[in-house]
Amino acid sequence: MDTTFLGFAVLLFFATVLSVEGLYLYWISRHGAQAKRITARIELGSSNAQAGGQPLSILKERKLSDSRWLVHLLVDVPGVHAVDRLLKQAGLTTTVGRFLGYTLGCAAVGLVLGAVFPIPLLVQLTLASAFALLPWLAIRRKRNQRLKQLERQLPDAADLIARALRAGHSFASALGMLAEELADPLGTEFKIVFDEINFGVSMNTALYNLTERVPIDDLRYFVIAVLIQRESGGNLAEILGNIGLIIRERLKLFAKVRALSAEGRLSAWILALLPFVVIGVLSVLSPGFMKIFWTDPAAEKLAGICLGMMVLGILWMGRIVRLRV
Repeated sequence: MDTTFLGFAVLLFFATVLSVEGLYLYWISRHGAQAKRITARIELGSSNAQAGGQPLSILKERKLSDSRWLVHLLVDVPGVHAVDRLLKQAGLTTTVGRFLGYTLGCAAVGLVLGAVFPIPLLVQLTLASAFALLPWLAIRRKRNQRLKQLERQLPDAADLIARALRAGHSFASALGMLAEELADPLGTEFKIVFDEINFGVSMNTALYNLTERVPIDDLRYFVIAVLIQRESGGNLAEILGNIGLIIRERLKLFAKVRALSAEGRLSAWILALLPFVVIGVLSVLSPGFMKIFWTDPAAEKLAGICLGMMVLGILWMGRIVRLRV
């Protein structure tokens, strides 16, 4: 074998290895985890970070999306923080961008299903809108379930803090004990309050943040009682014990009312869903019989009038069976 060719091959091999190594080191120095941490610290301490005149916050901020360009796009959208607050209250770590992606995906599925059946364009758009509401309904349902669970745990939390105060602990240490002893989700929420206080956030601000994450009236009464006691003094342990007793009695009364109104709520659900079920069954069993319902202009007007009256009826029945205790 030619010595020159062999030397050229060896040099080419070393040049390729060094080139790959150089590209790897360049990528790590620009986009690696350590480079990102260093860049974040430099930006935090630079004058550009303070140019807006806004004070730095030690509170953990939720990302609106994993994509930077989508974050810049969503920041200026009105109502996006309300959506983020809804996700936070539901106990989800899903970002707003991903949740909006789920909504658009469900709307696309509704459009595809509407295009399969011979129905008017207005009905297709209505079907797409109904599918787009599915993620919102799921989030609302999960939020309501979590808030109900938090409300059921609140009397135990008030009693635990009251016992800790009678034992001689401070309110801040009682919060730490509550975060360790109480199960999720209320234990996690009070752990966030305890961590915020330890990191330097004032007690008033930490409790206010708790009421923002957990919009329950009983919890607001709990926070108001604590704040008033901090300003004017008093026996906080006795106050919290009375609040826990009142919440338990109110929950018992609410459970009794729900049991007595179960028949009315079931009737409302049946009357609201029965027309849609009948239309769906007839569309499958006798498509020709329902075809005039989608093609005749008079039938479309009649369907609009009936749908509007049904919406009014559903809202009215919902108002009748909705009892507040």
